[in-house]
Amino acid sequence: MSSAPLLRVDGVRAVYGDTVALHGVSLDIAHNEFFALLGPSGCGKTTLLRSIAGFETPAEGRIEVDGEDLLRLPAHKRPVNMMFQSYALFPHMSVEKNVAYGLEADGVGAAEVRSRVADVMDVVGLGPLAKRRPTQLSGGQRQRVALARAIVKRPKLLLLDEPLSALDRQVRASMQLELKRLQHEVGLTFVVVTHDQEEAMSMADRIAVLRDGRLEQLASPQELYAHPASRFVASFIGTANLLDGTATADGVEVPGFGPVVASHALAAGAPATAVVRPEDVELTTDAATGLSGTVVDTYFLGGATTISVEVPGHADPLLATVHGATRLERGARVGVRFGRATAVAREAGTGAEASDAAQVPPAAPEAPAPQDVSA
Repeated sequence: MSSAPLLRVDGVRAVYGDTVALHGVSLDIAHNEFFALLGPSGCGKTTLLRSIAGFETPAEGRIEVDGEDLLRLPAHKRPVNMMFQSYALFPHMSVEKNVAYGLEADGVGAAEVRSRVADVMDVVGLGPLAKRRPTQLSGGQRQRVALARAIVKRPKLLLLDEPLSALDRQVRASMQLELKRLQHEVGLTFVVVTHDQEEAMSMADRIAVLRDGRLEQLASPQELYAHPASRFVASFIGTANLLDGTATADGVEVPGFGPVVASHALAAGAPATAVVRPEDVELTTDAATGLSGTVVDTYFLGGATTISVEVPGHADPLLATVHGATRLERGARVGVRFGRATAVAREAGTGAEASDAAQVPPAAPEAPAPQDVSA
């Protein structure tokens, strides 16, 4: 990758009437990077994407590609292409005509159009379908046509707005891998907007997590999961047990739980939340000493089982993930021990705000289970 970023967003602020959609967002995106803008609905991610594309004009800030100020250029002159959520294919045109449309509109010669269309059709695996109409294609195939049409113009930057939302779960999973493969093969920088954390985690090299128009954290998927910068990020990325208390020298003192050992850089006595991932919760059959609880449910997800444990004094069940199946049943008494944990500053008004993170989302990375609770 070049040392200078391909895309630089500097202090971008966007306003709609009395609503501030972006509060001075700044970030850099590298050449050939697969970058994700992730966050809940209304967080500002699509506004930022549309500002880069030229469909929105920020109230303040600067957006550059290779040092060129994009805000001085109309959308059609920017070295950027955007793939829309709806795909926006022409139903009366064949696949190859859809892919060629942008080149023909730019006045590219017929021979070069044929060559470039043939090349990109091979890359996305659409060669045998060249003469078909969009109505004769599956959702995944239409997605590939839209992608081919976007990359055939060879933009420096490809923007994708919820590109897989129209696909069913199985097709979506395969297309996530396909998008990542294609991104490496064509050598473009991809910026994808999504509210699906699994999608972002599986595809992106780095992820910017947005909330209420502000950048909460920008990091690799692994860093976001292991070292969230805030309670919100901990709750939004993966599954987490969030235990509110007070920072101590070596962790967090949690009312009803006692001390939870956790890494942090907080001042002693500061309001803090211990973040314990389900794979770092160890369950044992010894419920006589230490922290204990009652199994209220188990969720078998193929390679792993998530176990929900009710612990006195804690409003939400704790979640533990074990490898494979488990012999534990509802009503079983278990001992609870915490392994690795991290801690973040507790946000105002979040005593119960992020507790829905401890409901059962997609399974976290698997970890071996103690022998006395696994099958």
